Amino acid sequence: MVTDSPRTMRARIASLATYVPPRVLTNADLETLVDTNDEWILQRTGIRERHIVDPGVATSDLALEASRLAIARAGLTPEDIDFVVVGTATPDMAFPSTACLLQAKLGLPHAWGFDLAAACSGFVYALTTAAQMIATGASRHALVVGADVMSRIIDYTDRTTCVLFGDGAGAVVVDASDEDGIGILDFENYVDGSGGYALCMPAGGSLRPATHETVDQRLHYVKQEGQAVFKYAVRNMEEVCRRILDRNRIDPCRIDLFAAHQANRRIILSTAEKLGMPLEKVLINIDRFGNTTGSTIPLVLNDAVEQKRLKRGDLVLLASVGAGFTVGGMLVRWGLKGSCDS
Repeated sequence: MVTDSPRTMRARIASLATYVPPRVLTNADLETLVDTNDEWILQRTGIRERHIVDPGVATSDLALEASRLAIARAGLTPEDIDFVVVGTATPDMAFPSTACLLQAKLGLPHAWGFDLAAACSGFVYALTTAAQMIATGASRHALVVGADVMSRIIDYTDRTTCVLFGDGAGAVVVDASDEDGIGILDFENYVDGSGGYALCMPAGGSLRPATHETVDQRLHYVKQEGQAVFKYAVRNMEEVCRRILDRNRIDPCRIDLFAAHQANRRIILSTAEKLGMPLEKVLINIDRFGNTTGSTIPLVLNDAVEQKRLKRGDLVLLASVGAGFTVGGMLVRWGLKGSCDS
């Protein structure tokens, strides 16, 4: 839990920006690739389309676009950023980290940082990390990025996974709040490694390095046991939210926006229903973007601001469940003024 004391500062989200590649892959397009159809995809996931990168475009390229705009919207220059954390499941390469590549592309002369691997909880975990850096005074201006190019690790012959994912990036600048009550109020994160088998990319690491066999068996693509992931996500999205709300003595009806990870429309609606949260407080945009892993929550926040569903002083509840399993939640008192326009 984040608490205020003479030795700590409350962190806030000072700016927000997102980026998705222009190319759109629709359900109709997928019908030409695998045995599926628009009705089947919509009924099970709520997805209509997703954005996909062109050849040669990497995660750091998407992160660059969002980060440049986030820094500008914060009224800062690259020289002001002193810490970078990138939540991603699809780094440009095993090493160096995407954070290193992004630091060079942005030209951040005073920043250090790293990648954070928490799959779909990557943004929440990265935001938690940056908040603690700000709270302890170790950082003044932190850049938090959630970015993924999932299309690079998706098997487009597997209809159970290829319909789910898209590419995108979101970035926020985090600094110390100078206003009482504004900022990151609380967080809750945990992992359950016993579920690692249910959603993974089996090959490409030290256990199963690339061989002709692993390539022939298509083990360098995402593999998922859908029912196991669905049940865990519904149970734990509610659980992590409940812990935060109970600890802060907040009724779900007091939440102004529920910004959940966009993996499946049914998971989000089920979580809101179990919490007793009014559906008008829930924003779902999975229909336009699919599951973009680390960038889904920034994309939701950006849409909420643009649609004027999120204003200064609102209470925002973030929640995510990702491969691992990883679980993350965060309570934020929104502090941005106006729109996300630069």
